[in-house]
Amino acid sequence: MKEYNTMGTCIPSKHYMVDISDKVAEIKELVDDGKYFSIDRGRQYGKTTTLVALHQALQEQYVVISLDFRNIDDSCFKNSGEFSKAFANLLLYSSEFDCLALPENIKEMLHALNERKTQDVKMDELFRVLRKWFIESSKPIVLIIDEVDSATINQVFMDFLAQLRSLYLKRVRNPKVRTFQSVIFAGVSDVRRLRSGIRDEDSHKVNGPWNIAADFDIDMSLSEAGIMGMLDEYEADHQTGMDTGSIARMIREYTNGYPFLVSRICQLIDRKLVPEAFPTLPKAWTAAGVEKAVNMIVRESNTLFESLMGKIQNYDGFRNRLQSMLFKGESIDYYPDNYEQGQLMMYGFIMTDGQKVRIANRIFEMRILRYLIGESAFSSEMSREAETHKPEFIKGGQLDAPLIMTRFIDSQKIIRNIYDEEAEKKFIEDEGREKFLAYISSIINGVGTYNVEGQSTSGNRMDLIIHYNGMRYVIEIKAWHGERYNEDGEKQIIEYLDRFNLREGYMLSFIFDENKKPGVNQIHIGNKLLHEGIV
Repeated sequence: MKEYNTMGTCIPSKHYMVDISDKVAEIKELVDDGKYFSIDRGRQYGKTTTLVALHQALQEQYVVISLDFRNIDDSCFKNSGEFSKAFANLLLYSSEFDCLALPENIKEMLHALNERKTQDVKMDELFRVLRKWFIESSKPIVLIIDEVDSATINQVFMDFLAQLRSLYLKRVRNPKVRTFQSVIFAGVSDVRRLRSGIRDEDSHKVNGPWNIAADFDIDMSLSEAGIMGMLDEYEADHQTGMDTGSIARMIREYTNGYPFLVSRICQLIDRKLVPEAFPTLPKAWTAAGVEKAVNMIVRESNTLFESLMGKIQNYDGFRNRLQSMLFKGESIDYYPDNYEQGQLMMYGFIMTDGQKVRIANRIFEMRILRYLIGESAFSSEMSREAETHKPEFIKGGQLDAPLIMTRFIDSQKIIRNIYDEEAEKKFIEDEGREKFLAYISSIINGVGTYNVEGQSTSGNRMDLIIHYNGMRYVIEIKAWHGERYNEDGEKQIIEYLDRFNLREGYMLSFIFDENKKPGVNQIHIGNKLLHEGIV
C-alpha cells in the first residue's frame, strides 16, 4: 500500500502525492517553446519530483539528458578539463544505467575525451562532441540538471553557462544552428543572479551568462484542491471517514502549500499519532489531528528548519525586523536589492506582494516565534509567572482564556507605572505584547501552538490565534487609542469569530489611562461574547 514520503523523490506508484500533471504541462510548454530557464525554489519544495515527472512527459518527443550535479565531485570544478571529463562521464553513466539514448559514435568520442590527460582537455572539445550529437540526433535534445547549487560558486560553471549561452544566441540569429532545445537548471540558487565576477579581474565583471533565461513563474505550491485529491486517494484506501475538503483546507492554511510540510503533516497523522495521541485513524484524521501534527513539526529537528533558523540567526538586521513585526505589529517593506531579503526569499522562507514582506507560511512563523520567544529578555520571568498558575488554566483539556488574561494582568500591575508617561509608553509599545506572547507560550507549550494572523498585524493591534486540543482561541492584542479604535477592534474580532465559527473571543488592551480599571469584562455583541482584558 502507498505511504506518505518526505525523503527524496515521490513516486506516484509508491507514494500518496498531489497530482502535479498540470504544472508539468505548463513547464513542458516552456520546453516546446525552446526556452532556457531555472527552477529555483526552497529546499524540499518538490523540485526533483517535478523533474522526474517532466522527464517522463518529454521523453516521447525529445532526447532527455537528466543529470544530477551531486554526482560531480567538488574537485571536478577546478578547471575546464576536470569538468569536461566529469560531464562526459555523467553522460556515459546515464547511457548505461538511465536509458539515455546515446549514439555509439558519440559514446566513442566521449570515451576518447576521457582517456586524454586532463590538462589537455578544453571545454570547447566537450561542446564539439555535443554539437555533433545535435546535428545527428533525430529528436531535439533537452538538458536537465538538478542540484545545480553546488556548481554555482565555481568559475568553470560560469564558463559552461557561457558556452550554452553562445550556442543559444547563435540559434536566435540563425534557426538552422543546432543546440539544446531547452536547458533546465533546478536548485535553490537563482542561476540568473550569477555574475562572471567570480574572477578578481574587473574585466570579467559583466552581465551574468544566464541572462538568456526565461522567467519561471509557475506556482509550484500545492493547492487546496490538489491536497484534497491526494487525501481522497488515501481515504479510498483507508476508509477513515475524514472530511477531505476541510482537512485539505486546514493543511493549506498552515503550510501555504509548501510540499514538504504538506506531506509531513499527512505522514505524522498516518504513522505517528495512533495510538500515542489518538486511538484510531478516524480520530486522528480530524482538525485536532492536524493541529497535533503541526505541533510536532514545529518542535522537531529537520534540515529545512536548520536552514531557516541558520538564516534568521545569521541575519541580525532581518531578525530584528521580524521581531518588531511579530511582537510590535510593525510591517517590513520589500526592497528588491536587499541581500538578506533576497536570500530568505530564494530559500522560500519569506514572500512579498511587491510592497511588504511576510513569512511564507504559518508553520515557519510558529517556528520563528518559538525562537524569538526563547531569546526574549522576558522569557524566564513570564515562564515563572505562567507556571505558578498553569494548573488553573486548563480545564477539561481546554484553556480558560479569561483566567489566563486575568492572571497576566495581575502579574503586570506591580511593574507598571501609569504616572510615568515615558515608562508606560515603553511598556505598551515595546514590552506588553512580547510579555503576553511569552506568557502564553509557557502555558500551551507541548500541547498547543499559536500564530499571529498576518493580515491583522499593524502598529495598533494584532490577532493571536491559539490552537489547543482542537480548539481555536482568537485574542486581539492592541494598544488603546480611544473608543473609535476599540470599536474597530471589536468589529475585526467579530469577523474572525465568524470565520472560525466561534462564539467567544478575547481582547487584551494595553491602556495608558489611570481612570481605566485593570481586569477582564464581558461584552455581548449580537450572539458573540467578548472577554475584554485591560492591562
